[in-house]
Amino acid sequence: MRSPTAILQLICPDRPGLVSELSGWVAANGGNIRHADHHTDAGAGLFLSRIEWGLEGFGLPREAIAPAVVALGARLGGEGQVHFSDVLPRVAIFVSRQSHGLLDLLWRTRSGELPMQVPLVLSNHADLQAEAGGARFVHTPVSAATRAAVEQQQLALLAEHDIELVVLAKYMQVLSADFLARFGTVINIHHSFLPAFQGAQPYHRAWERGVKLIGATAHFVTEELDGGPIIEQATVHVSHRDEVDDLIRKGRDTERLALSRAVRLYLRRQVMVYRGRTAVFD
Repeated sequence: MRSPTAILQLICPDRPGLVSELSGWVAANGGNIRHADHHTDAGAGLFLSRIEWGLEGFGLPREAIAPAVVALGARLGGEGQVHFSDVLPRVAIFVSRQSHGLLDLLWRTRSGELPMQVPLVLSNHADLQAEAGGARFVHTPVSAATRAAVEQQQLALLAEHDIELVVLAKYMQVLSADFLARFGTVINIHHSFLPAFQGAQPYHRAWERGVKLIGATAHFVTEELDGGPIIEQATVHVSHRDEVDDLIRKGRDTERLALSRAVRLYLRRQVMVYRGRTAVFD
């Protein structure tokens, strides 16, 4: 296996010389850059950067890198953060009754494709308890009357298990603004090629319109229903011979693909959110 790497993510006002300054900072500390990706949003006047370098031979002690990156970002008038490739984020998966998203994510985790830990699976139904594998499965039934109390329980469980990311793998419930304010990093899979067919039963509405292409969209969750920053999308062709059940069957493949890709991009720190949209350095 390759030695661990550090991954810098930085957003700051754009100006000449930023690429040279950032790469020079890494080089000055003895770092060997493995990947460097940059983007300038001219309309917003912003510069985005992702730089990954090997820790072997790097001049700063590991515990000093994060404060140094924060100081670097502040000096450039922006915000910087650093992550380490050998630290596996702790992820909770929220599900309802459909198992394909959960099983796909767990399989990819166990095979090493997704560098994460899944200590917790939460569900508003008890159907998938056997599919949770070695993760703790907690049944949190929810209704309109109990939603606030259930979300408090869920937030407590996330804190107990030190969860960094929540993945909604066909959870089929809307998280409240209070939940998102207290735990803001949530990825959802929506079974349509957003912004088309937002909301419920998108496959039925797509079939009624006679579309020839359906898809799935993985996005960050915000208070706007199905309106959060998009991370990944996948599509598949359909024909006039397909019925609604065929669209659902084909759509599940796109859901698995888009969701797993989005989670991997997040885990690899290849996604940066700014001004309600994403830059994806893939």
